[in-house]
Amino acid sequence: MDFIRDYSYYGYLLVGLVIMLESMGLLLPAETLLIAASIYAASHQSGLNINLIALSAIIGAIMGDNFGYLIGHKIGYRLLKKYGPKFKLTPERLLLGQYLFKHHGGKVVFIGRFMVLLRLFTALLAGANKMPWRGFMFYNALGGIAWAGGYSYISYFLGKQILQLEGTIGIILGVIGGVILLSFIWFIHKNEKRLIEHAQKEAERESAELDHSINN
Repeated sequence: MDFIRDYSYYGYLLVGLVIMLESMGLLLPAETLLIAASIYAASHQSGLNINLIALSAIIGAIMGDNFGYLIGHKIGYRLLKKYGPKFKLTPERLLLGQYLFKHHGGKVVFIGRFMVLLRLFTALLAGANKMPWRGFMFYNALGGIAWAGGYSYISYFLGKQILQLEGTIGIILGVIGGVILLSFIWFIHKNEKRLIEHAQKEAERESAELDHSINN
């Protein structure tokens, strides 16, 4: 047990590092890792402390978003548009980012932390769209604490309950959890397409208005 506890710090480091890299725009299973680590911490054999998992996740989320913001701010919108598709940051998603930051600002930084697709690109887009750093930092910290802390402790306490269940009840809860997860993924994809359509329509309208003012 002492051996496991000695090496448990690598687990905290791994959680924080993966979340930080995902927050910078890399496609990594940060959310899955956080949930798995939190549930595993619920078992007596793990040697992991849920408070340290939550702290590692929060630090990783905040640091990663700040690094992502700096990258987006330095390289700018044009380079993101040129190289973004290599990292799944398509022109449609860039347009969506412009639309969202124009209309919602800090709300996007906070809510984006809870949405799989937005979480990858929120910090980059905030920097590229020149969002003021102080506002970004406030909503970034707020979102990081709510997301990382919330997912850690909720997963931990659910894990405690599930470990006390056996047989059919445990299987049923597992199936329900899987259905909820798939429904959430479907919801995100559906709404991303809808938001992209709104962003495209607004961009076309603004372009038409600009052409009209130039011609007149």
